[in-house]
Amino acid sequence: MTLAESDRERVVGELGRDPTRAEAALFENLWSEHCAYRSSLPLLSAFDSESEDVVVGPGDDAAVVEVGDGLYATFGVESHNHPSYVDPFDGAATGVGGIVRDTLSMGAYPVALADCLYFGGFEREHSRYLLEGVVEGISHYGNAIGVPTVGGSTAFHEGYEGNPLVNVACVGLLTPDRLVTAEAQRPGNRLVLVGNSTGRDGLGGASFASEDLAEDAETEDRPAVQVGDPYAEKRLIEANEELIDAGLVQSARDLGAAGLGGASSELVAKGHLGCEIDLNAVHQREPGMNATEILLAESQERMVYEVAPENVDAVREVAAKFDLGCSDIGEVTGDGQYVCGFDGDVVVDAPAEFLADGAPLNDLPMTEPETPATDYDLPALDEAFETVVANPNTASKRWVYRQYDHEVGARTAVRPGEDGAVLALHELADAAGGAMATSNGDGREDGDTGGDVADAPGLALAAGANPNWTACEPYAGAYATAVENATNLAAVGADPVAAVDCLNGGNPEKPDVYGGFGAIVDGLADGCRDLSVPVVGGNVSLYNDSEAGPIPPTPTLAMLGTTDGVDAPGSALAGDGTLLLVGDHDETLGGSELLAEFGGSDAFPDVSENAGDVVATLGAVAGDDTTTAVHDVSDGGLAVTLAETITADAGADVSAPSTEALFSEAPGRAVIETTDPEGVKAAFDGVATVVELGASDASGTLTLTTGDETAAYDHAEIVAFRETIAAAMD
Repeated sequence: MTLAESDRERVVGELGRDPTRAEAALFENLWSEHCAYRSSLPLLSAFDSESEDVVVGPGDDAAVVEVGDGLYATFGVESHNHPSYVDPFDGAATGVGGIVRDTLSMGAYPVALADCLYFGGFEREHSRYLLEGVVEGISHYGNAIGVPTVGGSTAFHEGYEGNPLVNVACVGLLTPDRLVTAEAQRPGNRLVLVGNSTGRDGLGGASFASEDLAEDAETEDRPAVQVGDPYAEKRLIEANEELIDAGLVQSARDLGAAGLGGASSELVAKGHLGCEIDLNAVHQREPGMNATEILLAESQERMVYEVAPENVDAVREVAAKFDLGCSDIGEVTGDGQYVCGFDGDVVVDAPAEFLADGAPLNDLPMTEPETPATDYDLPALDEAFETVVANPNTASKRWVYRQYDHEVGARTAVRPGEDGAVLALHELADAAGGAMATSNGDGREDGDTGGDVADAPGLALAAGANPNWTACEPYAGAYATAVENATNLAAVGADPVAAVDCLNGGNPEKPDVYGGFGAIVDGLADGCRDLSVPVVGGNVSLYNDSEAGPIPPTPTLAMLGTTDGVDAPGSALAGDGTLLLVGDHDETLGGSELLAEFGGSDAFPDVSENAGDVVATLGAVAGDDTTTAVHDVSDGGLAVTLAETITADAGADVSAPSTEALFSEAPGRAVIETTDPEGVKAAFDGVATVVELGASDASGTLTLTTGDETAAYDHAEIVAFRETIAAAMD
């Protein structure tokens, strides 16, 4: 990829001369789709990003929201899609490292990760190869740096065969006095590079991420993939803590896309300032690097800090303590020019804001997606149940999340396997005089919600998207994604506070692809707005096309919520209660796993217009002492939800009006096991429909009846159906 002719003409017009080689490469990367959002930025104004809880919104390395009196949380998400296809281990690992450094740059300590992964058909050997490498990369990096991976999602769809998606979210915690931003503060301050030495790995990563994947990408594009060192990242985390504690940092930015050139130019441009950088001063691990390589290498585990001149030596001492490289590379200036010198020559001299923000936006045509027709044949109940429950999209993801350390840090109160994760906010518990215990449970499939914990405030996290939904109808599927994540939080008793999105699409130059992408933006924005959840940041990844075609438009959403306590009811049945389905019902099958398995088409189900009220009511009911289990209805529909609640000691006898009712994936619904069904009905009166499904018992068997069909399965049979992924991967 080279600087487009129209862009070159724009640069020449601004500079009054031809760009140098280093300038041309810098503009090419910073003006790429990956960095400049040239095709997506015109659409992103659809999102609402403000609320009384939002401290820092979109535009910084991570968003910041208030989650308690005197406590902030940082929240961010990023993609590492192309690198994870070329090199699944390093691509996924460095995706984790990058989002963690975004957290550090705000002055926060990272406390939780969530990964959302999308692969081609599970039956394909190549998809399983990518799955294995990506999960290994995430676990290797996250476990080594001591940040728990507590949630996420894993989905399989033919549209990802040539272009998997790896989206990673991170949550950090800080107090208000520790907050820093990526906005340079004052001329005369120094720019100090701390962390690993700079090599040639990851060169051109930003421009690589803005191209379709070619057939030979796994070999030809490998140099564009960064190589991570989690042990250096762990030292950087601790060094960052010490630098923030000592008040040595004026502003900060992590080195991600476009490397040093991207981080430093964006830092000073955001402050309407400039800088002068000596590229020879950058500590390097490879001899003979030229100016362009030093500027654009995406070597990992590096941060650039703005530091007062009198504090540079103190920063050096902290870096040396943690065995990290440290270079005083330049000075913040007040003239707005971004200037880089190398070997005695000026190799870059351009207005910082023009470099960072001057890329022209694209005005692309789009074709509106069509609504699918209703055309399908239903299988028998037993065939439908056994096939859908065993599908990799609805089967147990234990093989994935058991490779992640989700307990490190002693915060995880509700573990992976439930609708949402819950982290204990020790800081707020300590402030209230409480004590916090850690959990010892094993997740939903053991019927354990995480062990006994003290009644302390919590932070809940849910993340994911369903490609079947948005492939069916992009707008409705994206709207449903917002509702689904909010419902997951409500199921663990949390109130949604904020969301970040990772918007993944194909080549925007194709009108139908861009139309689908525009529809997921609008659907997600409208859904979050109707839920009163601000979208405070995110990431856009386009050009996810390959020889296999474009990916389904994929609006990964991560949503953060707060809880009064951390003792959520869990989804495993207690075995002695009434089962209620709450939420407005719709038997439409569009986007369902049933149709994905058996063929046919249908429109996507309607979403309740008062989904926000449903979510709020569900969150309140989940905290009642009479509520013994809550589980949302999503992938696979009611049938899969019920299957996931059965244990060896608890079963249920359920009647449903039709097969469609069991397998529709209409969002905003949940199954509640309660000893006070009339109380639940009263709570939802005027809010949503409540349907009595039947009763739970001690049988360990799920019995389903629809019309004249009945199917029954004991716990052991259901577990066997759901072990699809583990059976193939172990």
